[in-house]
Amino acid sequence: MKAAIYRRTGPAAEVLSVEDIETPEPGPGEVRVRITGSGVNPTDWKTRAGLTGQEPQDFQIPHQDGVGVVDAVGEGVDSPAVGERVWLFLSAFGNRYGTAAEYSVLPAAHVRPLPGDAPDELGACLGVPAVTAAHCLLVGGSGDRGALAGRTVLVAGGAGAVGHYAIELAKHAGARVVSTVSSDEKGELARAAGADLVVNYREPNAVDQVKGFADHVDRIVEVALGANLGLDLAVAGAGTVIAVYANEPDDPVIPTRRFMVANASISYVLLYGVPDDQLRAAVAWTADAAGTGALSPLPITRYGLDDIVAAHEAVENGAVGKVVVVP
Repeated sequence: MKAAIYRRTGPAAEVLSVEDIETPEPGPGEVRVRITGSGVNPTDWKTRAGLTGQEPQDFQIPHQDGVGVVDAVGEGVDSPAVGERVWLFLSAFGNRYGTAAEYSVLPAAHVRPLPGDAPDELGACLGVPAVTAAHCLLVGGSGDRGALAGRTVLVAGGAGAVGHYAIELAKHAGARVVSTVSSDEKGELARAAGADLVVNYREPNAVDQVKGFADHVDRIVEVALGANLGLDLAVAGAGTVIAVYANEPDDPVIPTRRFMVANASISYVLLYGVPDDQLRAAVAWTADAAGTGALSPLPITRYGLDDIVAAHEAVENGAVGKVVVVP
């Protein structure tokens, strides 16, 4: 099969290549998927660049997420069935066969059916962004998405991939959603995802706008804790949970007393270390929401597999929407 691989970490142009390698066979509990679209996440280029401290053994095919059709199943796999359209998540986690190839082999537990009327674009966008969003909305609470009904959720960076799905999933659960963005263009994306109120956080009255929407917010899905901490605490109240899913170059200083006075808390989210039961809950909610039509694709920029370097560089440079590599 044709696959993008790297044998050492480093800059995309120096370590990524497209080669013909042997098509892998699924082992017990595994499935092989013919990939029709491979989603590129920030975590993919950071791992390839060596920022996570993971060096490949022999070779690594990058990308955690993707969409495709089940091509073969290993021993003990009853579902999904051969020929079924599926979306994939955490494909390259502890596995050299990520989705940047014509085929990926991965545990059947990391594959979910894609609704028949859902486009490939949606399947390529799910995985890390949507499951992270779901976990951020569930963590620190009862773990029951029904508990979000009637609550107020603040999504920082609503035009981003995680932000997009945090808005859609929160609305799916019956929450009221306010989102902060940095521009009118990004504001339109957040509104399209279903945000009830969109606020440019750079405006001097941003806090007043949020407080005009709700006395306090119950859940904050946060992409930049240090930059947004002042606004977050200003709109927090008793029981507010700030779920942080991204880091910044410098660790922010946490004002412990202000958190104590507000009776608010912070939960840190890294999908790769989420306990199995919590991961299953987040994946189940994502799959259910996708099945009911509650989730939509991000704006897509496509690259061919031969343009894998350009695809990685686009994500590394902050491309808006979703970069998808088509084998």
